[in-house]
Amino acid sequence: MEGTKLTSCLILLACFAAFIPTLNAQEIELEDASYWRERALIAYNRTLGAYKPYPHLVTSHTNEQVRRMLENTTNDTRRVLRGNKYKGPCMATNPIDNCWRCNPEWADNRFRLADCGIGFGKPAIGGKGGPIYVVTDPSDEDMVNPKPGTIRHAVIQKGPLWIIFGRDMTIRLNQELIMESDKTIDGRGAKVHIAYGAGITIQFVNNVIIHDIRVHDIVKGSGGMIRNSVDHFGFRTESDGDGISIFGSTNVWIDHVSMSKCSDGLIDAIEGSTAITISNSHFTDHNDVMLLGASNHQVKDKHMQVTIAFNHFGKRLIQRMPRVRYGFVHVVNNDYTHWNMYAIGGSQAPTIICQGNRFIAPRSDRIKEITKREYAEESEWKSWNWRSEGDLMMNGAYFVESGDPATVENFERDFNLVKAAKGIEAPLITKFAGALNCLPGSPC
Repeated sequence: MEGTKLTSCLILLACFAAFIPTLNAQEIELEDASYWRERALIAYNRTLGAYKPYPHLVTSHTNEQVRRMLENTTNDTRRVLRGNKYKGPCMATNPIDNCWRCNPEWADNRFRLADCGIGFGKPAIGGKGGPIYVVTDPSDEDMVNPKPGTIRHAVIQKGPLWIIFGRDMTIRLNQELIMESDKTIDGRGAKVHIAYGAGITIQFVNNVIIHDIRVHDIVKGSGGMIRNSVDHFGFRTESDGDGISIFGSTNVWIDHVSMSKCSDGLIDAIEGSTAITISNSHFTDHNDVMLLGASNHQVKDKHMQVTIAFNHFGKRLIQRMPRVRYGFVHVVNNDYTHWNMYAIGGSQAPTIICQGNRFIAPRSDRIKEITKREYAEESEWKSWNWRSEGDLMMNGAYFVESGDPATVENFERDFNLVKAAKGIEAPLITKFAGALNCLPGSPC
């Protein structure tokens, strides 16, 4: 009898012991839900504040900067730069690069980069004015108490921070890297690879710059306890395997990044993210390249405004360059040399203004069309404003326009706007797209 009682007590104790972690997990889950709801509300208020009611004024400002740059570039210089390889002195071919890249003292004034943005993400200044944090350790072992000197320790710090790297390194993230606001990840001066692990998550934050890094071979993170700030950590579910995920965030600028081979998308911007510029980057070897708006039910993406400028969409890409739901997207002076389904797609009535791009169609006659409307009949999509102006279409490429033919022209007339550089200039403008090889004391 006593043995039976003892056994019963032991069973009860074991059940209670097993129940305690369940209670703790539930408490953590409830606390996390409340924490992220509050973050989401703050983030959405920033989305509303960042929204531009006259987006064509932003597109015109971008076009004007390119025009001025090209006017100061001689025809002889253009002929030299249009070759496949260039090994001469530093020459900037677009206004972002002209702002900083050929200055040999760039390493002594890294903050200068923050003044060089264009488009909807121009307000992003990242960690300008804050301390410089040098990443010296490529390891990523403790998700809750990250080791000082690692990138995970850097991105969770409070206040503005400009993050650089002490040497060449490959960082394999064990779980998604969750950033705080007011951060710059600046890979200049080192060859930095984020690879063979999880990707970068920019969630419910503001004011981020990611510059001159290589992101590739990204896989899903299993989830678990992860710290996202000095003051908070919590449970995260499995990450998608995106290279860079922008989730409910504002004022984000991604520049001179090389990306390929991620489990999901290379770059996603969803959940009311806005005021974004993606520029000077090189994309290869991927299916779903860029997703802007992930859900038909997420109407807050109507406030999404994105500039895609001076990028090279290169070898072995399939689709989504970008694929857009809702929102307003300016696709300007990019070079599209490969796609295997389509280049630019969308649903849910986005506005897509394509100006001065070069599109080289694949050999197959079945995939010459640049555009693809998804989940909509022509009677619906014919009212969507998708316009092509000054694009160079080669090898049979064609762009199916829709919406008001005077969409761009009316703004140009009413606000005296500047037209984009022609598509024939796109190979020159994107000449140095992708991660750079910068050495302190020399131009990039």
